Amino acid sequence: MTDATVDDLAPEGVLRVALNTGNFLLVSGRDAEGRPEGVAPALGAALARRLGLPLQFVEYASPGELVDSAPARQWDVGFVGADPARTGVLAFTEPYVEIEATFLVPGESPARTCAELDASGVTISASSRSAYHLWLMANFSHAELRTAQGLEASFRRFADEKLDALAGLRTRLEHDAGRLPGARVLPGRFMAVQQAACTFRERGEGMRLLSDFIAQMKRGGELARIIESFGQRGKLLVAP
Repeated sequence: MTDATVDDLAPEGVLRVALNTGNFLLVSGRDAEGRPEGVAPALGAALARRLGLPLQFVEYASPGELVDSAPARQWDVGFVGADPARTGVLAFTEPYVEIEATFLVPGESPARTCAELDASGVTISASSRSAYHLWLMANFSHAELRTAQGLEASFRRFADEKLDALAGLRTRLEHDAGRLPGARVLPGRFMAVQQAACTFRERGEGMRLLSDFIAQMKRGGELARIIESFGQRGKLLVAP
């Protein structure tokens, strides 16, 4: 690792790490000083230590906001779901974790599998521009997708409008099921959200450094230890 490679990834001399604070599995809390804690912040901190740089977190409430900010170059490394729709400006590492996405349905729903919900007349609520929303847009051709800004808003739309299903991450949906009598989470998954690190496509040397870092954290077991330390074992799966 050369100084030029570090400068390519973090040209301001500070590692600015973009976080999607709406992902409660990856950003799971705050420390006594109000700084974000969780798997993604811990990875950012480990990378900053490896580079010998100070660390600055740049927070966004949703993945869409994080991706939208890319042209302004307000950060150097982001942690967000990898999706082909996001690769115009950004380059992604291999995934570091996978999170199952499935559906919450009302108790009276006849649906037993995720695939059954891609049918004419079926209405599905989803958090706008989440990785699973992008996947549904590309892969569900019959159901009607109705979006809202953020997880809570998508749940409220599902409940208030009495829609047929709510798309989301399994852990969050299991929590939401307790808020709606009779509601149940479907078994299986319709996709796995692959969370990755990213930087800007023109930062080729920096991207190679970032990719090597993610691969080493996975291969050496450090990522699994971080997941365990934040109580996310079984909720976050180290990506193969």
